Amino acid sequence: MCGLTGAWAWNGATREQRTASVARMTATLAHRGPDDTGVLVDDESGVALGFRRLSIIDLSAAGHQPMESANGRFVLTYNGEIYNHDELRGFLSGVNWRGSSDSEVILEAFAQWGIEPTLRRLIGMFAIALWDRQERVLTLMRDRLGKKPLYYAPGPHGVMWGSELKSLCANESFDRTLDEQALQLYFRLGYIPSPFSIYRSARKVEPGCYVTCRVGAEPESRRYWSARDAAHAGVDSPHRLDEREAVEALDELLGDAVSHRMIADVPLGAFLSGGVDSSAVVAMMQTRASRPVRTFSLGFPEAAYDEAPFARAVAEHLGTDHTELYVDPAQTQAVIPDLPSIYDEPFADSSQVPTFLVSRLARQHVTVALSGDGGDEVFGGYNRHMWLERIWQRTGHLPFSARRFAARAIRSLPESAWDRAYATVAPFIGRGRRVALPGDKLHKISRVVESQNPDEAYLQLVSQWPDPRMLLAHPGERVLPIYTRDPKLGVTESVMLLDQLTYLPEDILAKVDRASMAVSLEARVPLLDHRIVEWAWRVPANLRTRNGVSKWLLRQVLYKHVPPALIERPKFGFGIPIGRWLRDELRDWAEHLLSPAALKDSGLLHAAPIRRTWQEHLDGRRDWQHRLWVILMFQAWRERWSRA
Repeated sequence: MCGLTGAWAWNGATREQRTASVARMTATLAHRGPDDTGVLVDDESGVALGFRRLSIIDLSAAGHQPMESANGRFVLTYNGEIYNHDELRGFLSGVNWRGSSDSEVILEAFAQWGIEPTLRRLIGMFAIALWDRQERVLTLMRDRLGKKPLYYAPGPHGVMWGSELKSLCANESFDRTLDEQALQLYFRLGYIPSPFSIYRSARKVEPGCYVTCRVGAEPESRRYWSARDAAHAGVDSPHRLDEREAVEALDELLGDAVSHRMIADVPLGAFLSGGVDSSAVVAMMQTRASRPVRTFSLGFPEAAYDEAPFARAVAEHLGTDHTELYVDPAQTQAVIPDLPSIYDEPFADSSQVPTFLVSRLARQHVTVALSGDGGDEVFGGYNRHMWLERIWQRTGHLPFSARRFAARAIRSLPESAWDRAYATVAPFIGRGRRVALPGDKLHKISRVVESQNPDEAYLQLVSQWPDPRMLLAHPGERVLPIYTRDPKLGVTESVMLLDQLTYLPEDILAKVDRASMAVSLEARVPLLDHRIVEWAWRVPANLRTRNGVSKWLLRQVLYKHVPPALIERPKFGFGIPIGRWLRDELRDWAEHLLSPAALKDSGLLHAAPIRRTWQEHLDGRRDWQHRLWVILMFQAWRERWSRA
C-alpha cells in the first residue's frame, strides 16, 4: 500500500522546478508510504512522478518506485496489491526479473500485453499511473470496485494526479475553486460521488476505469469492468445450483480470496466485530493459518454501540490471538479535529472515527489487516435490501394522501420515543429478529411510505438532507446522483447495484482507505474480490436474503465454522453516539462551527435551516445527528483546507 502523485506540465519549467514541485506533492503522502520515497523526472517530456512506499511484498530495494520497465519504455507508480502476481509472472516470457514484487510483474505485463488485457487479468486492488515514453501517453487506472483512490486535475497546460487531494493542493498551480454541484451532492449523501471532487478542477478516476492523457487533448476515460455489467450477466446466466452446492461453491471461492490476501512479507491480522462479514473472513483465515490469527476490535462504554463482547466470543471460539481496546468518549472525540486532514474533502460517515481507532490499534501490531467490508453490498445485508421492495408492494397501491398521513404520524414521535416503546416488546421477539435503533428505522420506513415510486424511496433512504439546495446560498440546478432503477433488474437487485456503484466505493471503501492509510496500515477486503462479486450476481435472490434474514448464503458458509448463537443479533453498524455527544461533550465545538457568524463566513450556506435543525436537536424534539454531522464535517473541512 502506497501513495502516488505526479504532474505533467506542458510548459518551460526547469528540471529543478519540476523535481521540487513533485517532491512537495509526494511529501504530503508520507503516511501512505513511510518506508521509501522516490521522484523521477522525464526531461524530454516534462513528466514528473512521485511515490511513497509502504513495503508489503519484497521489502528490498528491488521494489522501489517509480519503476522503469526492462525495455525502458514504461515508468510505473502503483498503489495496492495484486494477489495473483505469482501466477501472472509465469505467463510473462523473456523477463530478467530484478525482484519478487508485484509492481514489477504488472509493469512487465503492461509492456507485453498492453493496458486493457493486463487490467482484465489482475486480481487485486490498485491505483496506477503508467507513463509511456514512446507514445507520450499517461494512463491512470483504478481497480474494479474502487478500493484504491486516484484523483486527477487536467488543465490547458498539463495534468496532475495523486492518491489524495492533499498532494494536488501542494502544487502551486492547482485551482482550489469549490465545485458547487459536488457540494450539493455532498449535503445530500454525506460523501462526494465519482467523478466529482470538492474542487471543480479535480476529478476521481471512476472504479473499473482507466484515463488516458495526451498533450493538447482532453483526458479520455474508458471502462474495462463494471458492477452493472456483472449484474446483467448474472440475470442472463444464473447459477443452476441447489442450496448445498451454492454453499460449497461460495466456501471455496471465499477461501481462495482469503488465501490470496494472506500473502505478505510483514505481520498480518484482521479486524473483527463479531458480525457475519468479519467473522467469515477471520474463520477462513484461521483455517488456513499455522498459528492463531491476530484479530482486533474496539469496545465502547455505551452498550448500544459496543460490539466487543461479540467479537471476543467469536475470537475465543476460533482461537485467534485477540486484542481489544475499550475507548472512552474523550479518546474518541480526540480524533475528530484530525478528520479534515485525514479525508481531504468533506466526508460525513461518523463511523470514520471508530474505523480510524481500530486501524491505529491494529497498526501497533501488524502492517496488513483483512476486513469484512463489502459483505452487505454483495450478499444483501442492509435493511433496505430486505424490506424496501416488500413495503412498497404493500403500500404503493394506497392513495398518496393516506401514505403521507401515515408517514407523518410515524415521524410525529421522535426516534427516542419509538426506541422506548420497542424496548417494552423486545423481550418477546426472537433474538435473531430484533433490530437495533428501531426509532431510526421507523423514520426511514416512513420515507419509503410517502415516496412516489421505488426510485424516490431509495433516494430518500440514502439522503441526509433530502433537498440540499435549501442550504445553499447559490444552489444552481438540482443535481441528482444516478439513483434510477435498472430496467433489467427487480427493485431489490437495483438497490443492491446502486449500493455497489455509489455507496460502496464512495463511502465504505473511501472511509477504510483513508482511516487505515492515515496510520500506514494496509486494509484488504476479500469479500470484494471481483470474482466473488460476479459469482454472487448469479445467485438466486432467495439465497441472498430469506424470510427476513440478511446474507443468508454467506451465513451458511460462516455457520460451518462458528455457531449461529454467536452471530444472531441485531445489526449494529459501526457507530458512535454522535447525537448525544452533540448535546453534551461536543456541544461547544459544534456551536462554534454552527454559529450564525461561522455559517455566514463561508458565503455558501443559509444559516436559518441549519440553526433550526440544531435547536431541534438540542431540545430533543428530533435526532438530527446525521444531518448535523454533514454540516459539521463541511465546516471543519473548510476551516482546515479552504483557508490553507
